[in-house]
Amino acid sequence: MVRVKTQTEPHRTGPARAVLVLGAGAAALAGAVLLSLVMGSRPTPLPEVWAVFTGGADPFVATVVESRYPRTLLGVVAGAALALAGTLMQGITRNPLADPGLLGVNAGAAAAVVTATALFGSTSVAGTVWWAMPGALAAGLAAYTVGSRGGDGGMVRLVLAGAVVSAVLTAYVQAVALSLPETFESYRYWVVGSLGGRGYDVVWSVLPVIGVGTALALLVCGGLNALALGEEAAIATGANTLWTRSAGLIAGTMLAAGATAAAGPIAFVGLAVPHVVRALIGVDFRLQVPFALLVGPTLLLAADVVGRTIVRPTELMVGVVTAFVGAPVLLYAVRRMRSTS
Repeated sequence: MVRVKTQTEPHRTGPARAVLVLGAGAAALAGAVLLSLVMGSRPTPLPEVWAVFTGGADPFVATVVESRYPRTLLGVVAGAALALAGTLMQGITRNPLADPGLLGVNAGAAAAVVTATALFGSTSVAGTVWWAMPGALAAGLAAYTVGSRGGDGGMVRLVLAGAVVSAVLTAYVQAVALSLPETFESYRYWVVGSLGGRGYDVVWSVLPVIGVGTALALLVCGGLNALALGEEAAIATGANTLWTRSAGLIAGTMLAAGATAAAGPIAFVGLAVPHVVRALIGVDFRLQVPFALLVGPTLLLAADVVGRTIVRPTELMVGVVTAFVGAPVLLYAVRRMRSTS
């Protein structure tokens, strides 16, 4: 029997290296979580943080450290969701520049936020989540419905549909926000992206959607490996390409919608993390998915810590920091594409 060499084999990661890389990723995430609890406008020494864990800390110190718990938890959840959504979108479209907002998810969330603010005066963070999440999901569903209509239109039609939905909703957002000053004030804070000012209620609100999206992502890992070989080769191996694409796109939309609703449209995490993951662990999506769940939160928490400390005693929103970090990654990806084309 002749064994056909696939495109993924030259880059396949061995079991020992995979365990080592995943272990290093878990250690890095643990370090980022600890750093998030230690650093702030007033740094808390590590022994005092440990005293909070054991119940022997000063009440003031305990209050300061415990106030960072929801922010850290949101960073873990949102970072994992954005990284996994980006990994799915790049795998499905086979486009290394695809990001979680490909189907208009960010624009849908923004449109829902400005609508809720303009019509109902909704300005609370918890209230924003309940509007942003259905708006993001509706936009993604609309782009998917339009882009997949008419049979096998390929991914180009889907991407164009997402671009159209984003353009229309962005124009609507700008029209409403610029004509209503109160709405603009609320929107401009949300649109940058931040982990601050969110409580546990925000995390619990988006966790079911992100959980379902993560479960779907784990189910389509093998199918994504087949898609990487090309449409005809994937079908020849017996892969259900329609199921893989549909489930993957739904999962990516749910993940991006949950993260955007909770923390705002944080840029570049979903674009940059898949490149880091592929460079460290290879192209096997069965390894990319769990590793993205580690790298995404690590990057987002690290960016949040930088934003909290670089302009102390005030802070820089995490969406600004990730843009500065992600822009060089985007330039590197473009240069790499040009060199291999």
